[in-house]
Amino acid sequence: MKAIGYKKSLPISDIDSLVDIEIPQPIATGRDILVKISAIAVNPVDYKIRQNKPSETDEYKVIGWDAVGEIVAMGENATKFQLGDKVYYAGDLTRQGSNAEYQLVDERIVGHKPKSLADVEAAALPLTTITAYEMLFEHLALPKIMPDSSEKSNDVILVVGAAGGVGSILVQLAKAITGATIIATASRESSKAWVEKLGAHHVVDHTKPLKPQIDALNIGQVTHVASLNGTESYFDTYIELLAPFGKIAMIDDPQKPLDVMKLKFKSLSLHIEFMFARSMFNAVDIEEQSHLLNHVSDLIDLGYIQTTVGKELGLINADNLKLAHEELESGKSIGKIVLQGF
Repeated sequence: MKAIGYKKSLPISDIDSLVDIEIPQPIATGRDILVKISAIAVNPVDYKIRQNKPSETDEYKVIGWDAVGEIVAMGENATKFQLGDKVYYAGDLTRQGSNAEYQLVDERIVGHKPKSLADVEAAALPLTTITAYEMLFEHLALPKIMPDSSEKSNDVILVVGAAGGVGSILVQLAKAITGATIIATASRESSKAWVEKLGAHHVVDHTKPLKPQIDALNIGQVTHVASLNGTESYFDTYIELLAPFGKIAMIDDPQKPLDVMKLKFKSLSLHIEFMFARSMFNAVDIEEQSHLLNHVSDLIDLGYIQTTVGKELGLINADNLKLAHEELESGKSIGKIVLQGF
């Protein structure tokens, strides 16, 4: 089968940073399903792994953690799906990725693809959806409400880096099923328009001091922070902004230690979201990822959530994946980058 892989951690400009290869098609056993992949998305984790994790053998390493496709084979213990079902998922960081024609994946971390979306539109969603959902409802512990509910809460959530992949779905989920007031950060007119379209109630510029801008909104204290990038730069500001017993959830990797004891005097809490934790460690509740993907699939088909595709780069091959990695490494992409077909 066709795939895209690498052996050495090289700059994306290097001809061998990602290459088109042929590898054997895997065989489904146990609770695995074999998916024929039709579309994928690319995430920052892809280039971070490529830059820092060379192949440990002479074999090519295949990465990629967002896919849509059709189930073509099932392990003997797989029971959640049927042959021919269309599914979407992010996969497992410890296994072969989705930059290939076929992929094995544990059925317990897979959801039914939203029927109302094309494959390439659905491919933009799994990894960021799992990340955003776990941040909002497990780490930040925001209460869920029914979509279209008139119920409003006193919660005020600040989403820093809202125009990126995770922010683009997190803002929508918060708007659809939390009742919280959403403050998003964006600095360019294009990114500001994007997060407003997705449902942010207020937008502030993260290149300027946040507190004066948020104080001017006159909406009360921030109760929750979703820190999607730049946590080390904004950490002290979060502490200043948050109400007592407020919560911070982060997904990035600060380059210097955070002084968590600064959180003590307001009894604040800091949470770190890593959506691969359940699959990497075979958590007892691993199936929660399947459940949440199906929940969001329903919300999409009911019209409450839209795809977060920012750019489509064509066929799934080494040249196009290099373009995707390059754009993500620049830090200027809006929404998700997707590819489809081989």
